[in-house]
Amino acid sequence: MFYAGIGSRLTPPEMLAFMSRLSRYLYGLGYTLRSGGAAGADTAFEVGVPDPMKMEIYLPWKGFNGNHSLLYGVSNDALELAKQYHPGWSYLSNGGRLFHGRNCYQVLGKDLKTPSRFVVCWTKDGKAFGGTGQAIRIAIDKNIPIFNLRNPDEMKHVQDCMIQNKDFV
Repeated sequence: MFYAGIGSRLTPPEMLAFMSRLSRYLYGLGYTLRSGGAAGADTAFEVGVPDPMKMEIYLPWKGFNGNHSLLYGVSNDALELAKQYHPGWSYLSNGGRLFHGRNCYQVLGKDLKTPSRFVVCWTKDGKAFGGTGQAIRIAIDKNIPIFNLRNPDEMKHVQDCMIQNKDFV
């Protein structure tokens, strides 16, 4: 079972700490984290997973952000998929396109055919924005549940599941 643990680089410190606890909880349920190695939320999710074999960290290029994941680079198929979901694709730099292509893997896996069971994230104002917004658009289209921890009802659902020691979906 996979989940995408992603979010803003500007996630507040108390939420980053919660994300680390949450990823440890999901690890205990048998989940494998998919994330992108960025500072902020991505890194917080990684910190909570004690076994590197239970993480798929997709990087736009080798060594991104000092991360040593072997899952780096973006295929043409991922770029084509990213193009379908990004409203301003033609305005993106090559680096920006690689970031958004990488986001496809977080939601759909390396083969782009194995969806995450859900996405858990934090975005400013609880809205789809930036790279996390790209992942959210893909998840919505693929009917993958999204738990944006910035939204009080979704945060409460996640916390209640943790207290009751049950799965989110």
